[in-house]
Amino acid sequence: MSALGACRMPQDPLTSQRTSECESNKMVDDGASSNVSTPVVVVNTPDKGVTTINFGNTDDNNDDSDDEFGNAKKPVYRDRFRSRRRASIAPLPALRLNSKEMLASDFDTHSVASNQASITSINSLASLLREKMQAFPQLIRKKKRETKDYKIKIFVIMMFFIIIFLIGYAYIAYHQQILTRSYFQKIKFNSQDRIFRILNHEDKEVISGQLGVTIGSDSAPFHCLEDHRRKDGSVCIEWNGIARLHMNFENKGVFRCYTMQWQALIPGLLPTDCYELQRDNGLWFGGGITKGQEWSLSYANFDFKPYASGDIKVHQFGNGVKRYFINSIGVAMQVSEQTPLQIGINRTANQFCLRAANDEFTFVNRLTELPQLDYKICTTEDMRSLHMLMTQQSLWDGLKEADIQVLKSLLEEPVWKIPTGPTVESLNESIICDYSENAISIGLGHIVINEFWQENIGDFTVDKTRFPTLKDTIDVLHRRGFKVVFTIQPFISTDSANFKDAVRRKLLIYERYSERSIPALTRYKSSSSAGVLDITNNASIPWLIEKLQRIKDEYQVKGFYLDLGTGYNLPHYYQCRQTLDNPDMYARQLTSSLESAGLMAVSTASVVPKPPTFLSTPPANATWEGLRETLAAVLNYGVIGYPFVLPGAIGGDYLLHGPLHKMVSFYSLGQPELPDQELFIRWLQLATFLPAMQFSHLPSEYRSDLVTRVAQELKEVRQTVVIALLKKYLNPSMNEGWPLVRPLWMLDPHDPACLIVSDEFSVGEELIVAPILDAGREEREVYLPQGVWKDGIDGSLRKGSRWMHSYRVPKDKIAYFRKMPDNTRF
Repeated sequence: MSALGACRMPQDPLTSQRTSECESNKMVDDGASSNVSTPVVVVNTPDKGVTTINFGNTDDNNDDSDDEFGNAKKPVYRDRFRSRRRASIAPLPALRLNSKEMLASDFDTHSVASNQASITSINSLASLLREKMQAFPQLIRKKKRETKDYKIKIFVIMMFFIIIFLIGYAYIAYHQQILTRSYFQKIKFNSQDRIFRILNHEDKEVISGQLGVTIGSDSAPFHCLEDHRRKDGSVCIEWNGIARLHMNFENKGVFRCYTMQWQALIPGLLPTDCYELQRDNGLWFGGGITKGQEWSLSYANFDFKPYASGDIKVHQFGNGVKRYFINSIGVAMQVSEQTPLQIGINRTANQFCLRAANDEFTFVNRLTELPQLDYKICTTEDMRSLHMLMTQQSLWDGLKEADIQVLKSLLEEPVWKIPTGPTVESLNESIICDYSENAISIGLGHIVINEFWQENIGDFTVDKTRFPTLKDTIDVLHRRGFKVVFTIQPFISTDSANFKDAVRRKLLIYERYSERSIPALTRYKSSSSAGVLDITNNASIPWLIEKLQRIKDEYQVKGFYLDLGTGYNLPHYYQCRQTLDNPDMYARQLTSSLESAGLMAVSTASVVPKPPTFLSTPPANATWEGLRETLAAVLNYGVIGYPFVLPGAIGGDYLLHGPLHKMVSFYSLGQPELPDQELFIRWLQLATFLPAMQFSHLPSEYRSDLVTRVAQELKEVRQTVVIALLKKYLNPSMNEGWPLVRPLWMLDPHDPACLIVSDEFSVGEELIVAPILDAGREEREVYLPQGVWKDGIDGSLRKGSRWMHSYRVPKDKIAYFRKMPDNTRF
């Protein structure tokens, strides 16, 4: 019988002890579950039955409360030496030891407890295993619950950091927006990292860059002190005593212009701003021609160079400069003349950079103690209208009727440059007469006599030895219909008698730091040593004009070709009486001072000369490369606002097979020998459609029926087609600065193909020309802008906005297309 059953048997003499034991156990169990502070020990002995030992007052430890039914609870006793699990199993009545049955009462209290624990170990293990098995599902659920809690904690932490990030980002963005609005509506400028962005009317970003590139990132900006602020509404920001920036805004309706002016506050700091070189397929144009003859500045790549006129064979920029740059996406820049400007283009970093930096030649005359960068940025919807705004100027002011007639004659008639050798002996009266007789069959025009009409450069008198009857010869030329032009320079050879007179009058540029005691010398063409007139001396210009007027009165010459060289032809350590902003200011002031003398053309310029004066392209080498350079110069000068450009001589101005290490003007180079026939024909074809034509070698010199026939056909095309268009677009050029010969993007700035085409051009808006610029080619790719165009070779109609591949152009033809009315039907 089980222990549980033994506890339930009716009480009799045999079971009284067990009953008492069960009751004692029950009492112990109930007592264990109650809050009892006094322990009770029950000792079971064989002879005395159950003995209960109470430690402390048992009355205080019993629970006298009734059960749930109102009955009084019985006292419960429990063996304190048995656990709850062992208490649930009754002890065995006897154990067998060495084949002898022994009763449990034969052991003392401690032995009984030990033996009972050993006997019930199997049952205890089974019970423990069963409990573990029952608890296993709960453990799994607990682990799942713990895993789920772990994921929730991670999610909460991540959400916390995301919220913190969003709050921080919103904070920064908000303050940046507040900063942007404090500057202008269409500007986004962060003064901390100096990132500059301009938006168009549709709030689309059109240009971005970084201002103040040379300022360290650890320099904190703050608003300028009241003493440094201006009253024109501009915003002033200063970087910790390092540099100061003034920004202003000018609203011109559809045009929005922003002025930027940097001031360096410490020595050694060069204010530098860099903008994107290429963005959304937009290209930068302007600045004139560069050393690599790139069609666009976006294709160039060079380190910072002073922006000044020079020889593109040696220097970075050509003879015609203007501080104006325009991007096809509708952004233009104009830099102040007082800025010591350097330009750098880095295609790798995609940067077009402006810098203010003084040096020891170009910007040696420091206009400010520390360099300043001052420029203007303008934006609008359309590149064409923006160009009109930036170059708009009226060239009619002060023009006389005689000036207009000279201008038209240069468009209608050729310019004849009499070929000479490298020395003065290569020119005389008979050469002039013979040349004019051969040229008259092609047309009349201006006959240009180079500086060899003098014995020495700067004499400003005719060499009587070689030209004893030059006055009579000029009279003959006038009767034939030619106009005679003399070439003059501001250089005075040390061999000239005028040099001593100029030194005595202090009319020359002097060496720097010489206290005006030593004339500064340079070299120019046939003169290996020459002084330069100081045009800032109030006595120099009257002295020169008097000599030029004497020549005009005696020989009846119609004007002069002003051969200035470039800015680099000035003496390296030059010093004028009055400070010049830069070397190009010399050419500007001299050209302006000699307008009354009658200038047909100038060799260099930094502003548009007053009509009828043309700007000459750089001297071209008599090669195919020279032909391509001529077209590039005409188009680039038109972009920066020079509408009237005089190309070099057809066939080239000189011939050199090797690279130049010095400027062309350092050499006395005569006209080249008769160029290759194909080169001459292709050059003649190109010149037919340019604003002016200049001959040196005549077509008759080839004694070729092909050359003669081509020359006559092109003469007819120019007289019947080209000249009419040049005259038609003369007024827009005079009023708005539009070039007569234009790149295709001026016709349609929104057409991506027009931006990349560099070997086609338009005359006005009605004629597209696609010349051959390489040897041995008789076909090419041709692109026509939108519209309907009539082929000048076969008379067929061509639809625009498309390419014509492998278009055939025979050696005696040039591809040109006339625009037809929009309602023209095929």
